[in-house]
Amino acid sequence: MSQNPAYLETKSHYKILDGLRGVAAITVVVFHTFETFNGGSRFAQIINHGYLAVDFFFLLSGFVVAYAYDDRWGKMTQWDFYKRRLIRLQPMVIMGSIIGAIFFYLQAGNLFPLIAPTPVWKMLLIMLIGCTMIPILPSMDIRGWQEMHPLNGPAWSLFFEYVANILYALFIRKFSNTVLAIFVIAAAVLLIRYEVWGPTGDVIGGWTVNTEQLNIGFTRLLYPFLAGMLLCRTAKLIRVKWAFTVSSFLLLLTLFIPRIGGPQQLWMNGLYESVCIILIFPLIVLIGAGGELNSQFANKVCKFFGDISYPIYITHYPLIYWFTAWVVDNKIPMSYGLRWGAVLVASSVAIAYACLKLYDEPVREWLRKKYLVKKN
Repeated sequence: MSQNPAYLETKSHYKILDGLRGVAAITVVVFHTFETFNGGSRFAQIINHGYLAVDFFFLLSGFVVAYAYDDRWGKMTQWDFYKRRLIRLQPMVIMGSIIGAIFFYLQAGNLFPLIAPTPVWKMLLIMLIGCTMIPILPSMDIRGWQEMHPLNGPAWSLFFEYVANILYALFIRKFSNTVLAIFVIAAAVLLIRYEVWGPTGDVIGGWTVNTEQLNIGFTRLLYPFLAGMLLCRTAKLIRVKWAFTVSSFLLLLTLFIPRIGGPQQLWMNGLYESVCIILIFPLIVLIGAGGELNSQFANKVCKFFGDISYPIYITHYPLIYWFTAWVVDNKIPMSYGLRWGAVLVASSVAIAYACLKLYDEPVREWLRKKYLVKKN
């Protein structure tokens, strides 16, 4: 029995965009490490806008999905598309849920009072549900933060990623550029309305199954994902020297800048975030997509960052839960705690790389051969 290539040949990657995804993912880990010491205040957070990396991920996703699939619908069915996306994303979703279960009981304490009395069977049930990406209701919470995935909080954004992919396959891919632009403008208005006139002056949230949090999640998803698609279809790429350095600097600058305004000027920070998501992030993507890597070292850096970007994002948070419980329950000062925070960041990179090489890549290759290769 002979085998022909998969339905679709893999397109070349935008290597700098892969690298930027890694820069953003590592920033998320550092952001969460510092978040442990903010006393629960969004105004005291160091690396204050690190959460906007999620919105940047959504923009990248829209751009990459449009690039990879817009011109291929004559060669594949919806189920072909879903298989490809599941093979790309689902193995690490499962691993993230398993790692969350492994570390769960180590996080017990005053900060997470629901952990200690949670029976093992219930924790394992939540783990299995997490492996499917089905969000749980607050009534099933086993931690106390009412997350839709309490073993691995960041999986909430993967839930919205899946929603975006389903909507893309069902009808968004059929939008003309004009219709897509109308939806992008509408989504931008929705985003600005929430950011500037909303209750918090930021887009923090999206991880709970209730009306308020789902509203935040869809507000965060719609503009970046649709705008990413529109950029890919219509925008002219920006070509500058040292594109990876320039785009990385701009990205880190937007994510590291302190909170703008206080509790009485929430609109100021909301306006800043709106500018970042609507204007600066697309600019960064256009610079990254239009750039070239002119050295072997830069190629290796971008490949490494791109390779670990998804694994580190989806596996680091169980360590953050553990670290946060230790810091809060024991009143650990930041001057001492950050030493172990550095160990946490390094451990997150190591775990992500091990998962990538020992699990994710072999499993995806096996699934690709089994489900994406035609047999004659």
